[in-house]
Parts: sequence; C-alpha cells; structure tokens
Amino acid sequence: MPTSKQSPYLRFLNLIDALDRINPGKRLDTIEESLLDKIITSAHSKQSVLVGDLISLADLGSQATLHGRLKNLNAMGYIKMAANEDGRKKEVLPTKLALKRYEELSKCLEKAARSA
Repeated sequence: MPTSKQSPYLRFLNLIDALDRINPGKRLDTIEESLLDKIITSAHSKQSVLVGDLISLADLGSQATLHGRLKNLNAMGYIKMAANEDGRKKEVLPTKLALKRYEELSKCLEKAARSA
C-alpha cells in the first residue's frame, strides 16, 4: 500500500537513523538500547537499578551477554557504575551523554509528530 505521505513513525525511524550516522561510534544494538531504556526510566522515577537487576533480565539475553553490554555502555560513556551504600553492589546510573541521547530522541519524535 504505497502512499506518497510517510507515516510519522517512519519519519521518526529515519530521523533516528540520521542521528546514528552522525555518531557512528555511539551506535547501540537492540540489547544495549533496551538496557539503557531500563536505566533511564529507573533514574527518571528515582529508583535505583543495580547491575544484578539488569543482568537478571533473561528475556534480553544471558547474564554474560548482558554484563558485556553493560561494559560496552560504560565504555561508550552512556552509564557509570557506583558502589551502593554497603559497597557490595553496583548501582547503574545514566551519564549526561545518555540523557542527551534521550533528549535528541524526544526531539526526533516531536519533529516526526509535527509533520504528520
């Protein structure tokens, strides 16, 4: 069903793709995106999220896979890990870079919705 007018969601996907091309070294795979979404939403609701909480998300992958993706997010500068009050567990926090990414995604969504 080809139409001459692109849906807002397709425009949104195209805008995100353009963002990823601007920062090719910061491109996230789907598992990293899902983890970062969880971290950002937890931070936004003022709930702490621990490494153990994230690597137990079996629907996203094995513990080894998830731990590796957390290391990638840390190396790319999207998250930082801080020892919690008892020092045995690490809390995962979004960085300014991660917050900026979500601001950019929000702008893409708003732009796609406006041009509907």
